[in-house]
Amino acid sequence: METMDTVILGAGAAGLFCAGSILRADGMEGHRVLVLDHAAAPGEKIRISGGGRCNFTNLASVPDRFLSRNPRFSASALAGFRPQEFVALVDNAGIAWHEKMLGQLFCDGSARQIIDMLLHRMRGAELRLSTAVEAVTQHGDGFVITTSAGPVRAGRVVVATGGRSIPKMGATGIGYDIARSCGLDLVEPRAGLVPLTFAQQDLDKCRPLAGLSVTAAVSHGTGRHRAQFRDGLLFTHRGLSGPAILQISNFWRPGDEILVDLAPDIDIAAGLREARGQGGRVGISTALARWLPARLADAVALECGLQGARLADQGNEMLQRVGARVNRWGLRPVGSEGWRTAEVTLGGVDTRGLDSRSLVARTVPGLYFIGEVVDVTGWLGGYNFQWAWASAHAAGGDIAAARR
Repeated sequence: METMDTVILGAGAAGLFCAGSILRADGMEGHRVLVLDHAAAPGEKIRISGGGRCNFTNLASVPDRFLSRNPRFSASALAGFRPQEFVALVDNAGIAWHEKMLGQLFCDGSARQIIDMLLHRMRGAELRLSTAVEAVTQHGDGFVITTSAGPVRAGRVVVATGGRSIPKMGATGIGYDIARSCGLDLVEPRAGLVPLTFAQQDLDKCRPLAGLSVTAAVSHGTGRHRAQFRDGLLFTHRGLSGPAILQISNFWRPGDEILVDLAPDIDIAAGLREARGQGGRVGISTALARWLPARLADAVALECGLQGARLADQGNEMLQRVGARVNRWGLRPVGSEGWRTAEVTLGGVDTRGLDSRSLVARTVPGLYFIGEVVDVTGWLGGYNFQWAWASAHAAGGDIAAARR
């Protein structure tokens, strides 16, 4: 049987970075690392991310930007490998980059540059593609990995198989199967960073606006549990999408309501009252078009029964109603577009079974879980890549320390 020191399952962001973290550590000469993946090419999710330019990190990667049943679990790994350290690798590789907004860093060129950098960093490891992993079993003081190309023995195994998001790229639940078979618990996986869908009555309001994009503030919950994101919102034939909706989808649960403010920082009711006082002969739609795209202004006026109505003829109560429709549009999604369009997986391997400093399973020495397969999910905007780098660095450092 073929024998390796460390086998990494998954040639995505976390798996490739972990291989490099092991082999670039001091004293790791001769350490045999094998990276396995069922895909035909490495780093496919990196390749398509950020519109092909890879939003490779976010400078604001702190624990409160990550969702987990244990909100503090990510703190140790994130502190051990900060965004600036990945940026230094990018700079040393001669990759030009820019900050788009809110700390989001992108390549100036192609995401392929990040993949090439990771492959160069893990030189010395063997990368074996088009090889499906079928099972991992404990054997003596190590493991046997059953693959489509035959079994492999390893002293340590790193599970970096990702979640179930983007199934068209071959995403599977093998990482969860491995966790269960080794006695670890799961937090039920569900689609994250995903468009939301609505019942017919709300779809009737969205469909005529399909393709229209606005800046909106979308919120969920109340008090200390309130989440709000201000970003782009896109009307679709199935409901709502865009960055603000994708962000709030991570917090939404079936049956919950979300609130949408289509004109952040503008009190529409007050603006309409002021416009009425200055000359109210204009139509409601025309008045609203000062702050909203014309198509949206027409749709709001129609929904409020004011199509063709003059601003001068409306009392304060009606203007308040129009303002509420714009600034506090309450919606109750019936679902999401699911795994087909989800950018990440929420849930995963329960962090209670993992050491936060090394990502090793507490009850299975030598078995590590990193990246998206773990119940740690970042906001939209480079956070999930930073978790991939940080968790991979933590596991790789622990493997190197054990070898030394």
